[in-house]
Amino acid sequence: EIEKGVQLLENSLPIEKQVAAACEILGLDPLYVANEGVFVVIVDKAIEAEVLALMRKDPKGQHAISVGEVTAEHPGKVVMQSLIGGKRIVSPLIGEQLPRIC
Repeated sequence: EIEKGVQLLENSLPIEKQVAAACEILGLDPLYVANEGVFVVIVDKAIEAEVLALMRKDPKGQHAISVGEVTAEHPGKVVMQSLIGGKRIVSPLIGEQLPRIC
């Protein structure tokens, strides 16, 4: 049984303005659009600052940020808190993911 959940903060997700604008025009949620260059790591809160500092020393990690936390509030779920304080469950993708277009 899963005992923990994940709490994401909507305003902390590193979504570029161009991507956000295109998703808004097309009616897409950027969480479900194919992407490249994203690395997610889960670390103990006690070493979060140290890990971020180390990642930022590398040119590919210079924009490393914390986007959420592991919590006991909603076991087995990923919940995103909106800019105005509301919360929504981030559901697994249903159907096929849109292909990445290069």
